Amino acid sequence: MDAPDPAAWGVAPGHHHVHGEWVPAPAEGVRAALEAMGADGRAPAETPTWVVRRSDGLRLPWAGRLLTEDGEARDVADELAPDELPLGYHTLAGPPGEIRLIVSPGVCPRPTRSWGWAVQLYGARSAASWGIGDLGDLRRLAAWTTAGGGGIVLLSPLHGVAPGAEQEASPYYPASRRWRNPIYLRVEDVPGADAVNLGAWAAEGRALNAARHIDRDHAWRLKRAALDRIWGTLAPSPDFERWADEQGPALEGWATWAALTDEHGPDWRRWPAGLSRPDGPAVAEWRAAHRREVLFHAWLQWLVELQLVAAARTGPALVSDLAVGANPAGADGWQWQDVIAWGVNVGAPPDEFNTGGQDWGFPPFDPWRLRAAGYEPFVQLVRASMAGGGGVRIDHVTGLSRLFWVPTGAPPGLGVYVRYPWEDLLNVVALEAWRAGAFVVGEDLGTVEPEFRAALGRWGILSYRLLWFEDSPPDGWPEVALAAVTTHDLPTVRGVWTGSDAVARTALGLDAGAEDEARRRLRGRLEAVCGDVPTDEAVVRAYGALAASPSLLVAATLDDALLVEERPNQPGVVEGWPNWSLALPEPLEQVEVDPRVKRLAAALAAGRAR
Repeated sequence: MDAPDPAAWGVAPGHHHVHGEWVPAPAEGVRAALEAMGADGRAPAETPTWVVRRSDGLRLPWAGRLLTEDGEARDVADELAPDELPLGYHTLAGPPGEIRLIVSPGVCPRPTRSWGWAVQLYGARSAASWGIGDLGDLRRLAAWTTAGGGGIVLLSPLHGVAPGAEQEASPYYPASRRWRNPIYLRVEDVPGADAVNLGAWAAEGRALNAARHIDRDHAWRLKRAALDRIWGTLAPSPDFERWADEQGPALEGWATWAALTDEHGPDWRRWPAGLSRPDGPAVAEWRAAHRREVLFHAWLQWLVELQLVAAARTGPALVSDLAVGANPAGADGWQWQDVIAWGVNVGAPPDEFNTGGQDWGFPPFDPWRLRAAGYEPFVQLVRASMAGGGGVRIDHVTGLSRLFWVPTGAPPGLGVYVRYPWEDLLNVVALEAWRAGAFVVGEDLGTVEPEFRAALGRWGILSYRLLWFEDSPPDGWPEVALAAVTTHDLPTVRGVWTGSDAVARTALGLDAGAEDEARRRLRGRLEAVCGDVPTDEAVVRAYGALAASPSLLVAATLDDALLVEERPNQPGVVEGWPNWSLALPEPLEQVEVDPRVKRLAAALAAGRAR
C-alpha cells in the first residue's frame, strides 16, 4: 500500500517561527501524527456531518428528507434558502444515508463595553472559605463587582478533576472539561446542610485560610466528608432527578467514572480490563450495583450548577474558561477515547518564552474521528462552558485551526502542526453562543495564521490583547477584543516593575538570554504607557490606558490590584514554585475596602466612560 499523503490528512509541511523563519516538519513528528490518526495510503473517508451558516443556505445534490431537532419532518430538494434552515442540530436523510446537519448563525453575540476583574477563584478566599475560594466567594465577588460598576468577572477554569484524596492543582489539566470541580462548593449552601453539624469541618477548613499556600487535598478531604454526610441524610429530590434526566448519558458517564475512581483509582487505563470501555457490559453491571455511589457524583454536579447560577444572578457576566485539553487518564479520555489521537500530546514549538518548546501532557482530538462523530464531544464542551450565559474564554483558540502534536516521549522540537476543520468548529461555537446568549473571547496569543485571525473577527469572537505582547499603544487596539495586561502564565506588573519575576525565574533555573530580552521588552512596554513611576502608580496607569482603549472589554487581575509579585503559574516548572496554589494576600472582606483596589476600579470606570 502506498504511503499516506501527510497533506491529505492535515499534517502541515512546517511552520513559521514567531520571528518569521520557516521550520520544516520533522519526519519523526509527521510519522507519529499519521500513526495517531490511523492514516493509510487512502485519503480520509468522507463523513456524514455537514455544517453550514444559515445565511449561506444549502444546495442539495439530491432529494431527501429533513428531520429537525424539534421533531419537524419535511421533504427537501435542490436548494434550501436561509429561511428554510432552522438553527440547530438536525438530520438530513438521503441517498448517502443519514447526515448530521448543523445550522449556525455564523456569528457570536457581541458584549457591551465594560470592565471587570480576572480572578483565580481558588485564591479568592473570604473568612467563610474552607481553605480555598469557592462559589459562595464568587457570588460575593460578583455582587461587589456589580456594585462598583463592573460588568464582567473572568474566571480560571472550574473543570472537573478526579474526586480522590490527591487533587489536581492545575485548572488546565482537568479530568473533564465537560463537568466541574465540586471542591468549589460552599458546603453551608448545599440543600440539606442545615440538618448536619458542620462545625468541626468548618472550623478546620477555615483554619486553612491562615496559610497563603492552598492545601487542596486537605480542603477536599473536609468537604468530601461533609458532603458524604449530607448526602446520607437526604430524601430523593425531584428537582435533582429532573435535572439529571435532562443531562442524560453525558452526566451518567461522568458520575460513573467518578464513582469508579473511588474504587479503582483515577486512571481508567489501569482499571480491570472489563471497565476500560464505558459502553461495555462490565461497566453497566458495576453501575447497577453501585447506583447510590454514582448518583452521589451526579448530585455534586447539580449542586455546582445551583451555586454557579446563583452567582450569575448577581449581575456581571461570568466569563468561564475552556481549557485546550484534558488529562488522558480522566473522564473525557475514558468517555471519548474513540475520537482521541493516542500516541501524541498537544504542545507548542520553541519560542522566546519557552526556548525548548512545550509538551502539555494531553492528547488531542483526532480531527477526522471528531467529524465522523458529528462533532458531538466538541458540542458538549462548548455548551457546558456557556451554561448560564455570560461569556467564555477559549484557551488557545488557534487550536480550532491547528494544534501542535508532539510524539509522546519526544522533545517538543519534533512536533508538527495538524490542521482542524476550523469553519465547522467556529460555526458550532457560534451556534452554542447564540443559544446561550454568551459572548466569546479567543485567546489568540502567539503565532496565529492571518487567515484564521481574520475569521475570528468575522465570527464575532473577541481577540485577547495583552500589554505585554502588543507593540502598538492601547489606543490603537481593535474594538472587538478583551484588553488585559497579563495572564496567569505571565508576570504581574509588580513582578516586572521590581524585577522580582526575573529573580524568581533565575532561581528556578529558567534564566536564558532570550528570556532576558523578553523581560526587557515587557519593562519597555510598561514604561511606554506609565513612565518611570512607583509600582502602584504603574498599575493604575497601565489599566487606565487599557480602559480608555477602543476594546469592548477590559479585565484587571486582582493580583495586580493588590500589587502581588508572584505570577500564578510558572510554565515548565514542576517543583520549586506553588503553581496554581497561591491565595490572594488578603481575604475578600479586605479586598472590597482596600484603597489600592478602589483606586484601580475608579481608573477602570473612568476609562470606560470616555
